[in-house]
Amino acid sequence: MVRWLRSIRALRVLWGLAALGMALGCIAPSAPASAAGENPKYVFLFIGDGMGMPQINAAEIYLKSHPGQAGSPTIQKLALSSLPVQGMCTTYSANSFITDSAPAATSLASGFKTDNGIIGMDPPKKKRFVPVSRMAKEKGRRVGVVSSVSIDHATPAAFYASVPSRKDYYDISRQLVDSGFDYFAGGGLLQPKGKKGDQPSSIDYAKEKGYRFVDSREEFLKLRPGVGKVLAFAPRRDEEQALPYALDGDGGDVSLAEFTAKGIELLDNPKGFFMMVEGGKIDWACHANDAAAAVRDTLAFDEAVRVARSFAARHPKETLIVVTGDHECGGMTIGFAGTQYETFFDKVRFQKGSYQAFDAKLVAYRKSHSPKDARLADLLPLIEADFGLTVLPPGRKAALEKMAKAGDRDAKGRLALALTPREQKLLEESFVASMNPESLKKGDETAYLVYGGYEPLSVTLTHLLNQKAGIGWTSYSHTGIPVPVFAEGAGQSLFQGYYDNTDIARRLMGLMGRSPVAVASR
Repeated sequence: MVRWLRSIRALRVLWGLAALGMALGCIAPSAPASAAGENPKYVFLFIGDGMGMPQINAAEIYLKSHPGQAGSPTIQKLALSSLPVQGMCTTYSANSFITDSAPAATSLASGFKTDNGIIGMDPPKKKRFVPVSRMAKEKGRRVGVVSSVSIDHATPAAFYASVPSRKDYYDISRQLVDSGFDYFAGGGLLQPKGKKGDQPSSIDYAKEKGYRFVDSREEFLKLRPGVGKVLAFAPRRDEEQALPYALDGDGGDVSLAEFTAKGIELLDNPKGFFMMVEGGKIDWACHANDAAAAVRDTLAFDEAVRVARSFAARHPKETLIVVTGDHECGGMTIGFAGTQYETFFDKVRFQKGSYQAFDAKLVAYRKSHSPKDARLADLLPLIEADFGLTVLPPGRKAALEKMAKAGDRDAKGRLALALTPREQKLLEESFVASMNPESLKKGDETAYLVYGGYEPLSVTLTHLLNQKAGIGWTSYSHTGIPVPVFAEGAGQSLFQGYYDNTDIARRLMGLMGRSPVAVASR
């Protein structure tokens, strides 16, 4: 009996140690780390920043939703959600169930967990982790890092840098060059000359180290195999050095899909390559609770996945594609209390620009109008043009209601986008707040809950349109729910099931015959 109790106690200790080890990312997952006989030559890791199942499903519904369309609900699967293997992974960091992008990307790149705010290092900041991209480079493969946000942002940085803070942008940019990776493309650098602008240029440093730097569409499209290492910035970038939202794009932009296609062209070689591609502005749109911008950037991200799948179709036994999110953002839901059991996704299509684009128009109006002479009526034509939302005079509303009862679809559509008295009141309050930004005191809990730190009128407009479409939000930050994983190609079976985000890196490493590595920080 005593011996039996001792055995039970010993097992409990072992179980406890195993659980602790998994939490710290120090013990290999129970699932196999490699698939027998499978060692893909070409590996794509796609990361939709802020992309959970709600963002994917919203894009699928959107593709099948058109104004005036009747019939049963249906979806159009994306290129990424059509991949043959599906899984699910947890996203928590070492110190919070709600991760930020730095530790999430660190987990996906290195197979270890760390605290929020840290990239590529352990929580005490004494060890740095070796990312799977570095391991691929050590095996002679070419490496590419692509993002729709600045290339020194948290997610791309985790694949080539180790820093105590994700805000160490200058240090990150120097490590980008020192990595020697073959292809960096997408957004620009946030602090190429340091925080104060008084440091040697990291762009010049890249040129000195043999990188070909391009920042125009014409120069980019001319790049051909044999050009050597490349640092390519989008020709049009916002103040955060990111690509424009897909919703705000024009013909002169370079899309994420085009950056991916060029990466394939330049990286392809007999030894293979590893490429990480991030759709970073899905997250930014969801922080701002802008469903239309989130959906369109999800679709832009999906086009990049489609490019990789086209390449994989030509090399089916040599290619692995893995797609996941680093976390969900915004607590997006398909469903809103005001629409109960119905959704009206066709309304999302009436939004013609992102919240950011409308912000710029609002700022211009604010510069030419004082709070005293500003009137919401001045902006109603612009609001209708950009969001489809209208304020109908009583007589016009009555006429449209009569036409709608007679079966006029256009009348029904106009009524559906008409603002109710309650919604008009919310819009007026947000307009006053936007025209008096100093009234929004820092730390004001009520203002944050309503506007989230964004331009009050812009975020109110996206909220109202989203609610009419049947889309809800719970947060202006990330959430802690697990995210989906999709895979196709050599080693795809490793990515089915339910596991931790660290396991994605571990399994990619296992396919190269490697394991997670942490070394003493310099």
